[in-house]
Parts: sequence; C-alpha cells; structure tokens
Amino acid sequence: MFEIKEVTNKKELKQFVDLPFELYNQNKFWAPPIKSDEIKQLQADTNPSFKSCTAKFWTCWDGGKCVGRIGAIINHDYNKKVGEKLGRISRMEFIDDRNVSKLLFDTAENWLRDQGMEKVHGPLGFNNLDNQGLLIEGFEYLPSIASVYHFPYYQTHFDANGFVKENDWIEFRLTLGETALAKAKRGAELVKRRYGFTVRTFASTNEMQPFAEPVFKMMNGAFGVLPYVTPFDDEMIEYIKQKYFKVLDPRFVRMIFKEDQLVAFIIGMPSLTEAMQKANGKLFPFGVFHIMKAMKKPEVIDLLLTGVTPEYHTSGAAVILFAELQDEMMKHGITQMETTGIFEDNHNVISNWKNFTNIQHKRRRAFIKDL
Repeated sequence: MFEIKEVTNKKELKQFVDLPFELYNQNKFWAPPIKSDEIKQLQADTNPSFKSCTAKFWTCWDGGKCVGRIGAIINHDYNKKVGEKLGRISRMEFIDDRNVSKLLFDTAENWLRDQGMEKVHGPLGFNNLDNQGLLIEGFEYLPSIASVYHFPYYQTHFDANGFVKENDWIEFRLTLGETALAKAKRGAELVKRRYGFTVRTFASTNEMQPFAEPVFKMMNGAFGVLPYVTPFDDEMIEYIKQKYFKVLDPRFVRMIFKEDQLVAFIIGMPSLTEAMQKANGKLFPFGVFHIMKAMKKPEVIDLLLTGVTPEYHTSGAAVILFAELQDEMMKHGITQMETTGIFEDNHNVISNWKNFTNIQHKRRRAFIKDL
C-alpha cells in the first residue's frame, strides 16, 4: 500500500526536496539544486510568486520510504492572460512504478479539479524562470543548470496517465569557429552603423545591478506572447535580482542601447553543472569552492537568457549580441556553448545556430490533459 502525504511543515518540505537526491544518487547526468534555495522557492513567506499562485505539494510513501512527490500550482495571472482554467503539475519525481505515478497524478489532478480547473499541464513551475518541461531526449548529456533532467521512464508514465504533447523545447550544443566568428563580426558592424546601437560591457556585478530592473521589464514586453509567461511585478523583479544577478559573471553579459533605451541583452554563464554535482545540494562548506572554481576557468558557456524588444526584433540586434559573446568566449579559449530551451517552432532563433557546428541534442516537453 502506498500512502500520500500532503506537505504541511518544514520537516515534510525537506523530505520533498531530498527525494531527487536519493533517486538520482548514482546518475552522472543529474545536476542537483541547492537545497536551501529550493526550500525557499516552495514557501509563501520566501517566494513572492505565491501572491499570484496557489500551490500544494505531496509526497508518496512505501512504509517508511519516500518513493515519489508532486506539486500542483495554479498561476492565476496566467489563467487570466489566456482565458482558461489551467492547473500546473510541478516537480514530480517517482520510482518506476505505475501505481506510484498514478496515485501522484490523481492526487494533484483531484485537487486542481476541486479548485475549478478544467485542464492540467506541465511539468511547469511558478513562472518561466522556474522548472519547465520533462526531458524526453538527450539523457546522455549534462544539462545546464537552467534546464532539467529526468529518467527516461518518466515519459511512459505521462503517456499512461493520459497526457499528450502541448509544447516542446529543444536545446543545442554549439561549437564556435573562425568562420562563425568572422561572419558575426561583419554582421554586427553593419547593424551597429545602420541603427546607431551601442554595446555596454561590465567589469563587475555592481555595475550590472542598476540594469536588473530594465532587463526584467524588457522581458515582460519581449516574452509576454510566449506560452507559460506572465509579467514580473516589482516585488518579483527584486526577488529575482537578489537571487540571480549577484551571481552572474559580468564577462559574459552584454546589453545593447539605442541612445538611452535598452533594446537587447544577452546573459551567458560559465557552466556550473559539474560544480553543482560536486556541491551536492549544499553551498557550505565546499560547494562555494567548487562553484567559484568553475566560474574562474570555464570550458562551456551556458546561454541563459537573450531578449530583444519587439520594436527591434528584425533589426539584427541579436547578431550583435552573439558576436559580442563569441568574441569574449574566444578571449578565454572557450569554444562550447550550451543553449537553454527554445520552443521548437521558434525558427528565427534556431536559424541563428546555422553558422555554428551544432547538434540539437536535448528535447523537453510540456504535456496537457483535460480534467
């Protein structure tokens, strides 16, 4: 007999967060999060997302052993945006047992149904910077810390429980070369002259801090039409700024301005996947050391975020961004770049990769189901 328990206190929340560390203990491709950050993300008093979201979390037990978990989230702002009653499943993990997965899915779906939801989709998080999608291809590659990893059997459990494809993200590994670099430089200079763009570089995270709010407000406009996206309010922007902006590497951040207006940005980051594996969920005492070491001598850059204001989508601003990032990478002898998820029908962005030696090596999926 398997037993479902709702997460109602800090001890149970810790058990919820600990489960993946047990499931993926022998898996060399999984990149663990920092446990303290994940616990904060799941509590209303430390995550401002709860002001626009309702959420519950459950674990599944076989006697004294935790064998599964699942969360259910209602993003009320997103439902208003799309005019539908959608619930999200989030952070599900489970052993390869159909009884366990069915019990977890049924529990989340029943709660969402009781809240008046008519469909369930996911895996999705609180917002588009949270966990999104189920890995369905590319299990033999390390993910970036902005991506996800799951066991191959998970998809069969989604299929068995009546979920169907809603959207796919695809991910690429890019290899830089002299041809791509030279072509990017020529194109970037043409675009700069045509539009009068200027590029801002940064020497420290302190220099970047004043631009955090403009970046995220620009994201609200640039990404607003995408699935699963809702605007960040001022409190959420401050939360993200404190969580992410202080740990960015300014060498791999570029912003483009038209006079005083921010029109585009790119944020790259030294890959921290192997460092996070060594940290194993803890910053102290040694996690910080592994992370700092990875930042100092990176071998791969993760492309975390790129944004261009709608007004300049066709200007070629992205050409400048990639030329700048490539040039910085080559200065440090880095030739490998890992993209984060791109919707498979976003042909404008995907076409940027044709100038590189590239492989489309990973795919993750958001599923949907009528309740």
